[in-house]
Amino acid sequence: MEGLHSLKHLVLKQETDDILVIPSTVDELVQDQEGNNSEDPRKRRDKEQKQNKRCKKTKQWKIKTDSSKQKSDKNAHPDQKLYSCKVCDKTFSRNSHLTKHMRTHSGEKPFTCSTCGRSFSKQSALKNHMMIHTGEKPFSCDTCEKSFPSKPRLTLHMRIHTGEKPFSCGSCGRSFQCKAHLIRHIMVHTGEKPFSCVTCGKGFARRFSLIYHMRTHTGQKPFCCVNCGRCFGFKSSLTRHIMTHRSEKPFSCVTCRKQFTRKSYLLLHMKTHNGEKPFFCVTCGKSFSRKHILNVHMRIHSGEKPFSCVSCGKSFSRKDSLNVHMRYHTGERPFSCGMCGNSFTIKQTLNDHMKIHTDQKSFSCEACGKSFRLKMHLLDHMTIHTGEKPFSCGSCEKSFIKKGHLNVHMRIHTGEKPFTCETCGKSFIKKGHLNVHMRIHTGEKPFTCGTCGKNLVNWSLSMQFITFFQH
Repeated sequence: MEGLHSLKHLVLKQETDDILVIPSTVDELVQDQEGNNSEDPRKRRDKEQKQNKRCKKTKQWKIKTDSSKQKSDKNAHPDQKLYSCKVCDKTFSRNSHLTKHMRTHSGEKPFTCSTCGRSFSKQSALKNHMMIHTGEKPFSCDTCEKSFPSKPRLTLHMRIHTGEKPFSCGSCGRSFQCKAHLIRHIMVHTGEKPFSCVTCGKGFARRFSLIYHMRTHTGQKPFCCVNCGRCFGFKSSLTRHIMTHRSEKPFSCVTCRKQFTRKSYLLLHMKTHNGEKPFFCVTCGKSFSRKHILNVHMRIHSGEKPFSCVSCGKSFSRKDSLNVHMRYHTGERPFSCGMCGNSFTIKQTLNDHMKIHTDQKSFSCEACGKSFRLKMHLLDHMTIHTGEKPFSCGSCEKSFIKKGHLNVHMRIHTGEKPFTCETCGKSFIKKGHLNVHMRIHTGEKPFTCGTCGKNLVNWSLSMQFITFFQH
């Protein structure tokens, strides 16, 4: 009777600490317990074993139900973040996500490409990378049939056709097709440049800009032309260079039909037709068609000269000016005249020289009608009519027509004599004076008196000779 009472208690309680009793089986258990006294001991033992097995299964069912309940509780709160990063306090819903995130701090890249040896922090990134080697592009655009190695790349491409720009700047309202472009744009407002050069300290908003910049220090030029062997620091530069071998100029101006190797060159050229110069100097008001040209122009006002010659230490505001200057040290003269074989350090000098052969004088003086081959010669000539001498000496207030004349004059005050005779060591203010002096050593007398035929070292001395002897 005591066992029967305990079973009835189970029916009322429904659930104990260890087992869960299914109500539909309670009646069977009570009837079995009441008939236990009259049954054969062997049969009773068999029934007890069956009951034990039934209770064991019931217990397993309870454990399984509890675990399912826990999972359902987790699924009921999918946004719950349980795992936190100890470095940056970022939280994640799964431990595996935290493990992957920790690689951003540790720099660990356990997934390595067997073809090129490049490593990645995620297996999915390695899988996408392998498509570069296999050439596999399983995701195709339905509009233009262009293919991509990954679905996110296709999704981003589709925005070109749809015009969708879902990422907007909170400061200026400008929209972008991808989040990475928005992040870079925001740095324009914040002025943030998180990537710094360890050599010169210059900062950059983008990592690949820093990588390109580092090549100016290392001199690395990993992209080489298979036709002429010329190497470049950037792949885009090599691509443009290859077009020179093919004479390929795919971008044409609709106004004058001039062709260009790059679309950016065409866009800049178009500004010559419409006269657009949207970039203004706040100091002098001069306008420019390109922001880069404005930045270079601003160095005139700031006096900044970031490009220095490693041979003599002379500095320049422009890199191309430094490149031209270096040719004076190397003796390189890459531009040659096809008619007389004369060579020059810059192309513009060759173009000016060619006018000697054609006798072309395109620049005429409106005051006296005299013509000149070069515009700078006309400008120098115009000062004769205007009397203008814009370059003044700060020491003696003497004025000059050309800045070069002022620079030479300043050597009188500074005592600088940069031109030295290699034979006797005597120095001179002007190179022309050194050339005249060298004739003492060489014995050269290029000027001849037309009356008596006497040869003289320089023209001024010959004029003095003619005046003195009254030829």
